[in-house]
Amino acid sequence: MGESFISDYGLPNSRLRVVYDNGTESDLLLRSLQRALNKDKTSRRITTPDLGSLFLSSEAADDLPTGYIYVLQSQSDHPFIVENGSVIHKIGVTSGDVKKRIANAKKDPTYLLADVEIVVTFKLANINPKKLEALLHRFFDSARLELALPDRFGIPVQPREWFLVPLEIIEAVVEKIKEGNLDQFRYDPKTANLVRT
Repeated sequence: MGESFISDYGLPNSRLRVVYDNGTESDLLLRSLQRALNKDKTSRRITTPDLGSLFLSSEAADDLPTGYIYVLQSQSDHPFIVENGSVIHKIGVTSGDVKKRIANAKKDPTYLLADVEIVVTFKLANINPKKLEALLHRFFDSARLELALPDRFGIPVQPREWFLVPLEIIEAVVEKIKEGNLDQFRYDPKTANLVRT
């Protein structure tokens, strides 16, 4: 925010350097930004670094339920999956019902062409599910399962949402997201632990 000045209407104002999420910048007036935020019914203001009610433990009247983080285990009979099944998890985020999402798992390459078991879910509020899922997948990228399976036509498919991560680490990461300090950690696949950066 630049220096304050009094506008022609006698109100305090100032120039702002605004950086949008797509990387573009603008030098709006403070009052212009306020008017735009007030006109847009979907606008949000973050007033503290606290993530607020990202996860629902108790629902407030104005919370918008936005979905679930879900963790799945595969029931595949593939030898590698059977041998390492306790640490192979699919981590996803959905805005819908998890049970409906996995209903046809054994026909879907996303689910390793096998039935799956829901291990745990976390209810979300006031959060963009796609962005949260991208964050989780980026965080665990070093532990991504690299396994190609033939689909029903014999074409190899490589699902991208499965990770070699113990359940307690996934739960710890969800806790770090709640606390707002996930950026202070990274996942070390060699030790299967969270490491402070």
